[in-house]
Amino acid sequence: SRAVQSRKPVRNIDTAKHANMAVPPAYADLGKSAKDIFSKGYGFGTVKLDLKTKSQSGVEFTTGGSSNTDTGKAAGNLETKYKVKELGLSLNQKWNTDNVLTTEVTLEDQLTKGLKLGLDTSFVPNTGKKSAKLKTGYKREYMNVGCDLDFDLAGPTVHAAAVLGYEGWLAGYQRAFDTAKSKLAQNNFALGYKAGDFQLHTNV
Repeated sequence: SRAVQSRKPVRNIDTAKHANMAVPPAYADLGKSAKDIFSKGYGFGTVKLDLKTKSQSGVEFTTGGSSNTDTGKAAGNLETKYKVKELGLSLNQKWNTDNVLTTEVTLEDQLTKGLKLGLDTSFVPNTGKKSAKLKTGYKREYMNVGCDLDFDLAGPTVHAAAVLGYEGWLAGYQRAFDTAKSKLAQNNFALGYKAGDFQLHTNV
């Protein structure tokens, strides 16, 4: 007699599903694609021009300008960006026609994967006004959290935000606490859904 060996079917892992487990965006970037349609795609009454180039040394230069056809008011900005990939370091400097100079230094994925540290500073030569913000963020699958400390002469303001994502659904919450006045300065909640080219976003 001939023995027949039966085999159970091998169960394949749904790799496509795991591939879609992307890191959710930061709270400030929720619904960004939808907002860009109105701010970048269709500028009624506004003429915009953006130019970007990159030098051989890796420095990126971006310049932009806009003009309101109704009021005739024009605005422009110049931005330079340089990255040291092996150190996870990036330097970003901006100047605009309001004579505001900003500098941003960030360090990413160095202390631990997904952790981003940054320092933003701004300076207005005409008035001598200065400001600084210390930024921290941590992201991984299903979550993106951040905490910023906005320094002010009266006292710092603490900003905290978190976004959770699962199978296209996004839920985010942010709040800001003014330590000088000892009160809640901001309290917002956002909900969104994204599937392919379709995106829905709402916030309160």
